[in-house]
Amino acid sequence: MPKAIFFDLDDTLLWDKKSIEEALMLTAQQAMEIYQVDAERLIADVREIAPAVYSSLSTHSFTQLIGINPFEGLWGEFGDPIHHMFREMGDIMPEYRKQVWTKALKKQEVFNKEFGYELAQRFIENRKRTPVVYEETFAVLDEFKEQGMRMLLLTNGAPSLQLEKLKLTPELVPYFEHIVISGNVGFGKPNAEIFNHSLRLMDLLAEDVWMVGDNKKTDILGANRANIQSVWIQHDDLDEKRSEKDGNPDTTINRLKQLLTLVKNN
Repeated sequence: MPKAIFFDLDDTLLWDKKSIEEALMLTAQQAMEIYQVDAERLIADVREIAPAVYSSLSTHSFTQLIGINPFEGLWGEFGDPIHHMFREMGDIMPEYRKQVWTKALKKQEVFNKEFGYELAQRFIENRKRTPVVYEETFAVLDEFKEQGMRMLLLTNGAPSLQLEKLKLTPELVPYFEHIVISGNVGFGKPNAEIFNHSLRLMDLLAEDVWMVGDNKKTDILGANRANIQSVWIQHDDLDEKRSEKDGNPDTTINRLKQLLTLVKNN
């Protein structure tokens, strides 16, 4: 049995992909009401355009290092004072958001830049209104808390954005001894050093800890590099073939509640 569990946040405890999906749908429906655009097509275009524009930004390499994706860029305010690249993101992300929505509208012959700007702001508001926590999250955390299990939250991202997510779901915070955010450390998962930093905070050895997360390229690969046992949450039936960039999980589960049995039997 581990002495502590390190949990990923996005799409492990929080269902971030669902939150983005719901916010996109709300925003597209608002656009449809005003301009009769095809809402599903607008969503598909935003999903295609956002990564393309995001990859052209001067901050792209930094966001890859820290672990901030294009859809977080569509609603995060950034501007964190702790690093000049966060400050630069705070300056350029408003224009990035406007570009994405304006370009998506143009694909349906809507040439209204001001409305593109309005949709960019509406998406931010909609995302903040749609935080989604997996239905098993609190039950699992409660059980571990009752058992006296030590827990740490280890998440990639900008401190301002990740703390905003926790502000929207404040019930999560008290379960964790430490909340480690890559933007505060200077590098993100899968860099082994962020795991080593977390071990030092907990005064534990690698063999004392399990890492639980949904992402093979960050959570699992990083745990492999730090010699920490890993548990991969496979949410769907995607092809399990590994690429060279994927980590190799020690155990695979499909639902968070399976972690309780796994820990009990080890």
